[in-house]
Amino acid sequence: MELRQLAYFVAVAEERNFTRAAERVHVAQPGVSAQIRRLERELGQELLDRSGRSVRLTEAGTAVLPYARAALAAVEGARLAVDELTGLLRGHVAVGTVTSHSVDLPGLLAEFHNAHPAVEITLAEATSDELLDGLRNGRLDAAIISVGNTTPAGVEMEVITDQPIVAAVSHDHELAVHTAVSLDTLRGRALISLPYGTGLRTRLNEACAAAGFTPHIAFEASDPEVLAQLAERGLGAAILPRAFAEARSDRLRTVAIDPPALRGRLAFAWRAGGPSGPAGRALIARARETVAGAVSSSAPAVPPRSP
Repeated sequence: MELRQLAYFVAVAEERNFTRAAERVHVAQPGVSAQIRRLERELGQELLDRSGRSVRLTEAGTAVLPYARAALAAVEGARLAVDELTGLLRGHVAVGTVTSHSVDLPGLLAEFHNAHPAVEITLAEATSDELLDGLRNGRLDAAIISVGNTTPAGVEMEVITDQPIVAAVSHDHELAVHTAVSLDTLRGRALISLPYGTGLRTRLNEACAAAGFTPHIAFEASDPEVLAQLAERGLGAAILPRAFAEARSDRLRTVAIDPPALRGRLAFAWRAGGPSGPAGRALIARARETVAGAVSSSAPAVPPRSP
């Protein structure tokens, strides 16, 4: 039994696809398949069910997977222990992010790379739901996600922004005469929204479900700028963060949604307990400093007086 066989097996188990797993481990797909077949022959059991569209774990595969992960983690731990003794920080950090946000993520990653050039950094975009899954199963060390009022299970986070979610419409839209509308006013109207799995869409769906209706999503796109352009052309009301909508006041009218007031939070998140490796922990420490600095610099110098 070889470590690379275990690594290939874990990759296929997590990706549920041989092609994606091969890309992940940087090996040709036939090589991955051959090594896993050798592992299965040695164990005397098939670990993967290849009969469906996606690859699934067999009963034996389910039993073996935690031990394979533990073996790989132990080897990585031994390597990292030596690195820490020699003062060299290296390894791999996997970061995820939602599509659009106000964080200078390239700047953060560039600073981290300059401080720790031996650490390999990868970055991927996905929905908040997908990023949360990646944090919980260890595929990601950290991610920028959009969340509601509560911290999702299995993660810790630093809030970057907390702002209202609004309806943005063209200046000649029938809602443009209002500064605020109730959520029920949007019942049956053509809405323009981010796709399922995004934090903003989840907040909208939850609020509408609590109000007893399903929102009529006429258009959806993963880029908020596209949502704004569709709304500008009178195709519906775009559901957007307030700051994003107000920055386009020459093209859009921002209409508050209240009651109930909808809010969305952008957060830098990581798995509860933190990544196992020092490289991931170092990135999170630097990111938390960056987030804290950004929040404090944007806070008002004098707290507003209570009415």
